Amino acid sequence: MNDITINNEYGYDKDYSYLDLVFSHTLEDQKVNNAVFSVIFVSEEEIQNINKEYRGIDKVTDVISFAFEDSGDFKSQDIRILGDIYVCIPRMIEQAKSYGHTEKRELAFLCCHGLLHLLGYDHVNNKEEEKIMFDLQERLLNEICITR
Repeated sequence: MNDITINNEYGYDKDYSYLDLVFSHTLEDQKVNNAVFSVIFVSEEEIQNINKEYRGIDKVTDVISFAFEDSGDFKSQDIRILGDIYVCIPRMIEQAKSYGHTEKRELAFLCCHGLLHLLGYDHVNNKEEEKIMFDLQERLLNEICITR
C-alpha cells in the first residue's frame, strides 16, 4: 500500500482525482510498495522562493522534488518515505497552453516526472539519463491513456 497526500493549499478547486492513477501506475511499474510522499500545489511566488533557496536559481519553475532517500535511509517500520513534490499550478496551466495539450496531460506529466525524481531518476546533466526518464514518462502516461 502506498500513501499519497495532495496539499492544495493554493486554493485550486479542480478535480485532480486522476492523479491517483498516475501515481499508482508509476509506483506499480517501478515495483514500489509501502511508500509515502506528498504533492503540494503552490503559486509562482512560492516555487520561485523554493527554487532560489534550495537550488540557487531565482526563477519560476514547474515542478521541484525533494527526494528524502537521497540524504539517507528514510524508512519507518518498512515504509519508504520518498519525499515531497511541489507543482506550480499557474506554470502548469501556462505550459499546457503553450504545448497545445490539456491541463490534465500537463499536470499528469509533471506529477509523474516529480515522482520519478523521488525514485532516483535524473536528467539534469546527462542526455542519456534524460532520454531514459522522458521515454519512461511518455510510456507510463500512454499506458493510462493520458496522451498529448
